[in-house]
Amino acid sequence: MHALVDTHCHLDVSEFDADRDDVVARARAAGVTRQIVPAIEAKTWPGLRDACARDAGLFAAYGLHPLLIAEHREHHLRDLRDWIERERPVAIGECGLDYWIEDLDRDVQATYFDGQLELAREYDLPLVVHARRAVDDVMKAIKRVGKLRGVVHSFAGSEEQARQLADLGFLIGIGGPVTYDRANRVRRVAASVPLDTLLLETDAPDQPDCAHRGQRNEPARMVRVLETIAELRGVDASVVADATTRNAERLFAL
Repeated sequence: MHALVDTHCHLDVSEFDADRDDVVARARAAGVTRQIVPAIEAKTWPGLRDACARDAGLFAAYGLHPLLIAEHREHHLRDLRDWIERERPVAIGECGLDYWIEDLDRDVQATYFDGQLELAREYDLPLVVHARRAVDDVMKAIKRVGKLRGVVHSFAGSEEQARQLADLGFLIGIGGPVTYDRANRVRRVAASVPLDTLLLETDAPDQPDCAHRGQRNEPARMVRVLETIAELRGVDASVVADATTRNAERLFAL
């Protein structure tokens, strides 16, 4: 069994209300010893804080997700500053850009993303970034602000984009999609990028592995992600486990 870090798990959401402690126990039994729990909107921050207080291996990140711009308000960025100063999270996020859903105003998304980038630079915190069909614009924003670091989670870009992100100080998160045989692009990336640029994640309760398609995902299942990446790279799972755990510890100062 390996000591793993799930770098993206929404353990605070309602899907886990009935059995949250059991989910954490199963994760620990599977070797997932720590989890980063990123927020999605301001009203969930108190519940996320309380969820993370249940276990020493749960680490909060606070942010404003691009899919929920209808729920965000300008004062939430000011509120986020207060939460950062008071709660001392390990990261800012989940934040970013989403171009998959066409009716989400890109200018509004950019306003909230840029505001969180500025806070990350000011407080010297890593970012947990969502970049669905928006990797290039995410990189432009990162370059514009500068002196940032973090992870682009659920990475679905190219090997070249992964390299460019690494040059900017950003790792890539790989989760359940890599276990699907037809996910050729993410499987090529997982097989080829340097191990020091790679993080493991589940995005639970979303993005289950191929053996649990359509089911609620949970962090214990990250072991299958680990095994798949090791198979794709032709190495022992311990090699990937050790490297990705070191990467998570370094990025989030665990």
